[in-house]
Amino acid sequence: MVAPQIHKFRPAAIGVLLAVSTFGAAAQGAGEVEFSRGVGFAQTAGQVPRTLGKGLTLKEGDRLTTSDGASAIIKMEDGTRMTVRPNSEIVLQQYKFRENAPDNGMLMQLVRGGFRAVTGLIAKGSPNAAKVQTNTATIGIRGTDFDARVCSRDCGTESAAVSESSRPNAVQASAKVVSSQGTVNAVDAAGQRRRLVNGGSVYPGDLVETSGATQAVLAFRDDTRITLGSTTRFRVDNFVYDTKNAGEGRFLASVLRGSVRALTGLIAKANNRNVGFNTATATIGIRGTGLDINCTSRENSDTCEDLTLWTWLGSIAVNRQGDTALQVLQEGQGLQITPTAIRPIASQPAMDGPRPDAVTVPPKLFSGDNVSDNEEGLFVFVRDGHIEIATAGDILHLGKGEAGFAGVGGETKRPISVPKFLEFDKTPLPSSRNPLLVSVLAESGVKAGGQCK
Repeated sequence: MVAPQIHKFRPAAIGVLLAVSTFGAAAQGAGEVEFSRGVGFAQTAGQVPRTLGKGLTLKEGDRLTTSDGASAIIKMEDGTRMTVRPNSEIVLQQYKFRENAPDNGMLMQLVRGGFRAVTGLIAKGSPNAAKVQTNTATIGIRGTDFDARVCSRDCGTESAAVSESSRPNAVQASAKVVSSQGTVNAVDAAGQRRRLVNGGSVYPGDLVETSGATQAVLAFRDDTRITLGSTTRFRVDNFVYDTKNAGEGRFLASVLRGSVRALTGLIAKANNRNVGFNTATATIGIRGTGLDINCTSRENSDTCEDLTLWTWLGSIAVNRQGDTALQVLQEGQGLQITPTAIRPIASQPAMDGPRPDAVTVPPKLFSGDNVSDNEEGLFVFVRDGHIEIATAGDILHLGKGEAGFAGVGGETKRPISVPKFLEFDKTPLPSSRNPLLVSVLAESGVKAGGQCK
């Protein structure tokens, strides 16, 4: 997959863009205000400001501003919902949406303050169609539910007023996509399908599917690496890993169809009995190893008609379904299992995709750094989905439950703890049924858990 281009706009360039958008053609309707509280305005370049109020139509090119204590919830034409926080300024630079159109897109500029958002059809339709620019970084939205704040000293002041302890900013994903070519999807345990792009997260229970002419490399938190070939179905059955106790970890996966190249990581090194791969034909026990699995099935079937195994590092123990005897394959040995026979193979079969030990894993895929809530820059918290934070020289990918930071110097970091001003934000979510009540209770010191449902 070709890496997405990230366009940076200087203030002068932004002015030109707005002029073209609003004066070169009629501004497209972008959405409307669903709720407002306090003093706020929407202004189209060259026109008088319009007071933010329920039902106000928003246009491409509008600049939204809120004063101290004010907030507004807006709904865009594609279903995106966003709460604009107090003391914030956001520009709807570009907005184009027609149902099922291939060129839908949304580009916003967060000048100051912040927002809480649940994205709609534009972000879900294409991984590069929705972006938010700040002076520090560009936020790439992959269909998600997230908060963004441009902070100076105000965010640290908010955190200092919170008495609760901050919680660890732990990566919940089992693995993330290091590289991909073609279309890769994940289906969760509830049957919900989502597209995976570079940096996308894979969780326990996820079934990862590749289409024809597609490859993907997954890196797991314990440094296990998996290359998926084309037309492959690979499921993460169980993944448990604690960096402080790798021996108690567990990695179990199923190859339902297609080809997999695997390099096992720290769990296998600490306790190889807790690592294994299952197919419909055989169970593969790991001895700390690198291996290739190729499962040939009939179309739309997950039954391996022909299973080929090859060990290129370490050793594996193979148990054909229904048999009690194990066959051990050492490095440089292979095995072919068909419904009627088992036979050794003497040469490594051709495989789809690179050996995973030859793939470079980005250093910040799972790492954490010390980041103070007083830092100046962009903070993002992801409630669900996938966010990419990109600066001129750095990229950070965030999944569900993760917070990230981009500093004014262009560095990106994953804070060790979730910043308190994000974790305990009193601003109502855009999905709130009664945002006014939420706001009043929050200002009165009543926690969300004490609200009437």
